[in-house]
Amino acid sequence: MSATLPNPSRGAESALRPVFIALRLGLHLLVVGLTLFVIVRALISDDTDEVPITVLAIAFLACYGAGVATAHRHLPTWARVVWLVMLLALWVAMSALTPDAAFLAFPLFFLELHVLAAPIAVPLVVVTFGLSVWGTASHLGYEVGSILGPLISAGVAIVIGLGYRAMAQETRERQALILDLIATREELAAASHEAGTLAERERLAREIHDTLAQGLSSIQMLLHAAERDVSDESVRQKLVLARETAAENLGEARRFIRELTPPSLDEQTLPAALRRLAEAVDDQAHQSGADTRVEFATSGDPVVLPMAVDAALLRIAQGSLANVVKHADARTCSLTLTYLGDEVALDIVDDGIGFDVEAVARRAAAAAADGTTAAAGEYGLRSIRRRAEELGGRSDVESAPGEGTALSIRIPVVPA
Repeated sequence: MSATLPNPSRGAESALRPVFIALRLGLHLLVVGLTLFVIVRALISDDTDEVPITVLAIAFLACYGAGVATAHRHLPTWARVVWLVMLLALWVAMSALTPDAAFLAFPLFFLELHVLAAPIAVPLVVVTFGLSVWGTASHLGYEVGSILGPLISAGVAIVIGLGYRAMAQETRERQALILDLIATREELAAASHEAGTLAERERLAREIHDTLAQGLSSIQMLLHAAERDVSDESVRQKLVLARETAAENLGEARRFIRELTPPSLDEQTLPAALRRLAEAVDDQAHQSGADTRVEFATSGDPVVLPMAVDAALLRIAQGSLANVVKHADARTCSLTLTYLGDEVALDIVDDGIGFDVEAVARRAAAAAADGTTAAAGEYGLRSIRRRAEELGGRSDVESAPGEGTALSIRIPVVPA
């Protein structure tokens, strides 16, 4: 139960953090100082009720301290209301014995405004104001000062409290934005590194293919032709040895080219890699006892795409099919690659249990705001979206509980 001011900078450093700490400490010192003032005044003035006043004041401090000790816990609203009611009850009892207790109304106004939501806190401040006027008037009579003082204090507390609430909310939103920007920067750095690595691998594979491999292939053909034109057996044997050596080195060059491409793209075509992936996932699902059956289809006129696009679509398909088998409880899943002329489309559709897309988006946003780790499914969807956006494309998800899921990826076609 929060007996302190809210901490909007929790989970990340904020430029306003010293201000919020100072406000909390100031409130604590104000409560303790005014309560001790009530005790000292009762003892110095030899008040006949000095013992009950002292007991009630100590009980008031103990109750307030209990609230401070549990400030880090997120207790329900009713628990905070009960705590404030206990403080108010002890304060009202002190007010019935001494007019000095009226000074405690001011920090109580702030407590109510900061601990409770505004629709509950403002009416409670009005009630506290009335009790303060009653406590003072019961000892000193109804005077202008006994009404005007608490009224001004209540007004000032409401203005400052609501202003602080707005400032705290703005700080929380700013910190959430900063955390999201940091996470985005890290993801972009990782994606940039991955894209650079893929581009360099593609360049090396292309250079080896266009220079060394082609040159060795030409040498092999020329040596083979020379064998037919040479009648000297010893020379022919040397030519055969040279041709076989060129063939071996050509095989090594082609192996380097295969290793520089993503393992699943060894066949150099995305449809072949996706078909093999669908067959592998279908076989894995069958062996694990799952009912999911994966089908692959392609349409349109295929074009050779950059390796970065092929690799991204293959990774998206791998992650999506893995989620379908693990979580969707689907009977069928179709993987479709479509060449649409100016863009390439990858669609993954299943008839599984589906999910609430908006709820997942809200949880992902909340995780980003709190600086916590998103769930695997939430992170997977965000990763898919970013992969598509990095290539100038987009991703769309359509799903509802009990109605399956359709994931669509669209990426502009830039032929390799």
